Amino acid sequence: MELGNLLSRLWRIIRRSLIILFVAQLIYIILLKWIYPPLTITQFASWISGHGLKRDYVRRSSISTSAKLAVIASEDQLFPDHNGFDFKSIQKAMKHNQKNRSLHGASTISQQTAKNVFLWQGRSWFRKGLEAYFTFMIEKIWGKKRILEMYMNVTEMGNGVFGIEAAAKNNFNRSSSNLSRLQAAMIAASLPNPKKYTVKPVCRYVSVRSGWVMRQMNNLARDTDIQKLVSNSAKKK
Repeated sequence: MELGNLLSRLWRIIRRSLIILFVAQLIYIILLKWIYPPLTITQFASWISGHGLKRDYVRRSSISTSAKLAVIASEDQLFPDHNGFDFKSIQKAMKHNQKNRSLHGASTISQQTAKNVFLWQGRSWFRKGLEAYFTFMIEKIWGKKRILEMYMNVTEMGNGVFGIEAAAKNNFNRSSSNLSRLQAAMIAASLPNPKKYTVKPVCRYVSVRSGWVMRQMNNLARDTDIQKLVSNSAKKK
């Protein structure tokens, strides 16, 4: 009987703790629709590991259209159309990874944002499960424009460099609002592995891929849905 009471009490404690955690993370997600995270796990890890922490959060209206377009062109051209997951790309990546040693990812901008804001770096199924949950939540609560704005601010874009503003200053000594199309494409080209694929000095990978990114930017310039996302126009639609 005593064991039964103990187990019942333990379950009540666990259940109450889970409810508190759920409510707390839900409130945090809602708050992040308007504010920026004080510190992410990846930023903290970069700081304590000696890589430093350079960041400067800026509003989406202060980020050049070219920078936002370059990131979509490089990382997720279907960003306006999916609900957070690109299942066709996921299937292709899974088939490739089964046959090859080199691993291909298929994370959308929404998934990468969820990971960078709420989680840690890694490939475990547990982390992927949490990533799927947070991706679903931010798609429902934040919307595409806020997701893109957050991505542009929290993503690592260099060794210890987080966000487009810090990347623009670190690589080109200018604000993200003044990035040229080529400069924006170079930063976007480095995103698969910004610690390895350096913009300053420019490595061969970035030099080649930035040309591809610019061609994709030209193609996407005719996409009205993407233009609505990247535009800095004050006109409401």
